Amino acid sequence: MELTSLSLLGLGFVFGLKHALDADHVVAVSTIVSERRSLLSSSLVGMLWGAGHTAALLVAGLGVLVLRLQIPERVALGMEFGVGIMLVVLGGNLLWKLWRGGTLHVHAHAHGSRLHIHPHIHMPHEAEAAHTHHNWVTQGRPFVVGLVHGMAGSAALMLLVLSTIPSPWLGVLYILVFGVGSIGGMLAMSAAISLPLVFTAQRFHRANALLRLTAGLASVTLGLVLMWEIGVHEGLLRL
Repeated sequence: MELTSLSLLGLGFVFGLKHALDADHVVAVSTIVSERRSLLSSSLVGMLWGAGHTAALLVAGLGVLVLRLQIPERVALGMEFGVGIMLVVLGGNLLWKLWRGGTLHVHAHAHGSRLHIHPHIHMPHEAEAAHTHHNWVTQGRPFVVGLVHGMAGSAALMLLVLSTIPSPWLGVLYILVFGVGSIGGMLAMSAAISLPLVFTAQRFHRANALLRLTAGLASVTLGLVLMWEIGVHEGLLRL
């Protein structure tokens, strides 16, 4: 039984790593990472996405394990359709900033006696006083994106596995291990995506803008494809 449980948890970790690398996850996070200008900040995006993803799965998983709930097919399709909408919004927001001429600014912030440099995208119409170091909207966005992703797509496969686990405690542990895998996978992917963006941010502005444009277009395109597939081919929008 112990070997079986360890094997199951190991499988959950591997599934978590793989799940984090799904195309819609990578594209969504890339739109956020493209506005960050350091490896540390980009890695934080991946961690926050993974935390939101795990939180959603934990809530849903507890419902499956404790209450033996089942997610109706139409509800599952609706959540996947929501991912498509989110991708279009994320990509559209990035493209809008590029169109309006968003540029990179670096601000210094004092933390007691310690000076901290904070780079970010600054829009021409935004007042300088409107910026704060830890804007909750900016920091919370990857967490919310992770929440949405946590209840859609291949995560449903994980809940299907949960319904076959006899022990609720083992099921909860499986969710947590799956979450650790997804956090690790997205953290690594966020850092990898940020490398060319960080490299081009200061000296190669056109290349940096092209990378951000690519991220925005990819997000909008994939979002529209998902909405078409789920809404039309899968029949979600049929009356």
